[in-house]
Amino acid sequence: MNKFTFYNPVKLIFGKGQLEAVKTELPKYGKRVLVIYGGGSIKRNGLYDEVMEALTSAEMEVFELAGVEPNPRLSTAKRGIEICKKENIDVLLAVGGGSVIDCTKLIASGARYDGDAWDFVSRKAQPKEALPFGTVLTLAATGSEMNAGSVITNEETQEKYGWGSPLSFPKFSVLDPTYTMTVPEDQTVYGIVDMMSHMFEQYFHNATNTPVQDQMIEGVLRAVIETAPKLMEDLQSYEHRETILFAGTMGLNNFLQMGYNGDWATHNIEHAVSAVYDIPHAGGLAILFPHWMRHNVKVNPARFAQMAVRVFGVDSSGKSDEETALEGIDRLSEFWSSIGAPSRLEDYNIDDNQFDSIISKTLVYGEFGNFNKLNDDDVRKILEASL
Repeated sequence: MNKFTFYNPVKLIFGKGQLEAVKTELPKYGKRVLVIYGGGSIKRNGLYDEVMEALTSAEMEVFELAGVEPNPRLSTAKRGIEICKKENIDVLLAVGGGSVIDCTKLIASGARYDGDAWDFVSRKAQPKEALPFGTVLTLAATGSEMNAGSVITNEETQEKYGWGSPLSFPKFSVLDPTYTMTVPEDQTVYGIVDMMSHMFEQYFHNATNTPVQDQMIEGVLRAVIETAPKLMEDLQSYEHRETILFAGTMGLNNFLQMGYNGDWATHNIEHAVSAVYDIPHAGGLAILFPHWMRHNVKVNPARFAQMAVRVFGVDSSGKSDEETALEGIDRLSEFWSSIGAPSRLEDYNIDDNQFDSIISKTLVYGEFGNFNKLNDDDVRKILEASL
């Protein structure tokens, strides 16, 4: 493995009834709090009232930003930044899924910056300070509750990029599986695909001697694959929600990526697709990832074969590494389809009309991918295979 320094300062507060922690954690950072949330599901399921009761009990002065989109937009983050500056906000509280948390991260940095917050996303500047924030998670998916990464869409330019800063870690995150039990079937599926994709991105790397990391990723993937069908049959199962919630956090808190850099090319392609078409991020990943795998299987067939055997139980007897690998990729596609994930771009009425635009957006910083560098021809082939 490569040399590394690991850092993750997030205080993870996990389990039933843990919302009470908000009363003690938030006041550490001040009294004026901006609560940030999405389209209103937290009001329908009662979480909004519980959060407000906790904040009242803690004698917090509350301001609100509602309406964060599934692909969080720059304009929404800017509205939050304006509130922070106008109202002298001390601390932020993100209540929702990864999109709400990602938006909150940009608000936190933008509130302490005199320029355009897009500078951070477009790599023109790095935050030098940021407001502190906590999270109350409602969706098992992105892992944003325990990492410093964020993905933001500039709807005016149709650009969508990931960014991050050491200042973008939450101070604390409350994870109560109870608050994920009202997540509808389609969003549950997207969350499962998203967390698995994060693990696959980390699994495909070029470092050597990573048996501990490999088996950690394989173990979490197997737990998800075993649990997901049971959860789809009983969306109200606390036990299954608990397993999937924890898996999502472990999938992208950097514990699985010590000692190497994952690939992340598929995420780069999907960000370009959803920047143009505004489709669900994980829906795009479900379509693209198996085709990225097939496109790159010859780079290191043994690595793909290892995944096929250890994660999907492929019998490699009498087969080459490449044959074993391709069977494993087929099983991944079949698994995602079995729980209701899309498999073709045409499922979102996407054809090849915007491929040139998508390809140019993926290559804005040049060739990309840490497992195997992709150029414009590679991206086009993956997109065409995904139609």
